[in-house]
Amino acid sequence: MDSSTLVAIVSIATSGLTIGLGAMCPALGEGRAVATALTSLAQQPDASATITRTLFVGLAMIESLAIYCFVVSMILIFANPFWTHVIAQGGGK
Repeated sequence: MDSSTLVAIVSIATSGLTIGLGAMCPALGEGRAVATALTSLAQQPDASATITRTLFVGLAMIESLAIYCFVVSMILIFANPFWTHVIAQGGGK
């Protein structure tokens, strides 16, 4: 197995792991945040504007983690910085 094949295998496996964990973990965090916000709204309906505003800011922060994982995954597949190193070393022959 040459080095370019090894880089391809590792890049694809890492990309899959990144997008898998990057989708699951923020989804669990968002679910927990929404559940807690709904509990808070049920206990204090007068503070609904503050709770909702804080919830949406928190959800945006959590979702940004998923987007960052997606970007890293796409970089590993389409613009892999390791390919240029392997090709420069002559491993792409």
